[in-house]
Amino acid sequence: MEKMGKRFQGKVAIVTASTMGIGYGIAERLGLEGASVVISSRKQKNVDEAAEKLRARGIEVLGVVCHVSNEQHRKQLIDQTIQKYGRIDVVVSNAAANPSVDAILETKESALDKLWEINVKAAILILKDAAPHMQKGSSVVLISSIAGYQPQGSMAMYGVTKTALLGLTKALASEMAPNTRVNCVAPGFVPTHFASYITSNKAIRGAIEERTLLNRLGTTEDMAAATAFLASDDASYITGETLVVAGGTPSRL
Repeated sequence: MEKMGKRFQGKVAIVTASTMGIGYGIAERLGLEGASVVISSRKQKNVDEAAEKLRARGIEVLGVVCHVSNEQHRKQLIDQTIQKYGRIDVVVSNAAANPSVDAILETKESALDKLWEINVKAAILILKDAAPHMQKGSSVVLISSIAGYQPQGSMAMYGVTKTALLGLTKALASEMAPNTRVNCVAPGFVPTHFASYITSNKAIRGAIEERTLLNRLGTTEDMAAATAFLASDDASYITGETLVVAGGTPSRL
């Protein structure tokens, strides 16, 4: 980690839902590569703890409480970023919820609303607020999921919202061109708190590992490295694309 390049020197990156798991890993990676990172999640305590950990690694960080489905919170996230840093170069939309493990046709309407609100609509609304402040050469990365390609089982409706992000990536890449690139990362299974009900079950974990060509689950570092690549100038001729980071789990042709 210490020999890392500095692809984000002088840049400002907002990462939503970034006090733990994949979001935290992404914020840490961008920060270690020189970005000023703006982290957020729903609880002040989580924001403060994550900000402290990042500062201990020498990262410049601003922590903001942001429930992505709250309009006022989204506005504050952007306003505080601009007040402190005066610019936005990278937005990583990572917030997601999976409030139901029911079959799609048995899912309560309130759960359907929450899935749509947080996993799809909030990503659009954050970018709506951020876009006027984004620099030429800026970049957006949406975090989807391998479940977006094959929505199934207890994660089916969650998977469908992640499928929507694949289309949203294409649509926004067209709309935000040529000044802002928009790409997507589709992680495989990573043993985070969010996925703990799957990855902490030995049998399920073993079955997932067997379905990957690399015989292991992903790490937050794997997802962070892919996201950092797409957000960086190394990917300056890539837009509208989804990078599947799932150890060879079948996704598409």
